Amino acid sequence: MSLPASLSAWLLVLLCAVSGAYCLSRARRSEREARGGAAGEALMGFGMAVMAVPAGIGPWGPRVLLAVFCGAVLHALWLLRGGVHHAHHLVGSLAMAYMALTMADGHGHGHDGGPPLVTGALLLYFAGYVLLGGARLVTAGGGAPPVAGGPSAKPAELTRACRLAMGIGMLAMLLSL
Repeated sequence: MSLPASLSAWLLVLLCAVSGAYCLSRARRSEREARGGAAGEALMGFGMAVMAVPAGIGPWGPRVLLAVFCGAVLHALWLLRGGVHHAHHLVGSLAMAYMALTMADGHGHGHDGGPPLVTGALLLYFAGYVLLGGARLVTAGGGAPPVAGGPSAKPAELTRACRLAMGIGMLAMLLSL
């Protein structure tokens, strides 16, 4: 049994929006050094939510999304001055700009996507990212059960789960090209 396309699209919107909201709250609580990365993840979560909305709904179009994600690429380039550990933000921003560009050219959402080599490379990257992120999340959760009345998961595990959810969302959107 499979979900209707519109239902799965709305579930992806919800997943990405919740991830973006969590990252935004993390950015507000973070120290100055970590704030940029969390803000970038929040932007990607909300941007992915907007991009996952079924076609024809909402006031934005592919060209607006392309402009937003080109801004996200610039932000990711700015983050790289803090070290290469921010390279994933750049790859994610470039992937979102690429998907918006394919939509602006009249492709995407089930039509002919962009060049197969670029799409394939991004699919491989995000598939590896999801597998590695899932493995890290599973190995990180091997501690003692939570104390009654305490938080149900550590913030680091929630952050990993948020990143994993956005990676899965990115993979799903790339597969729809």
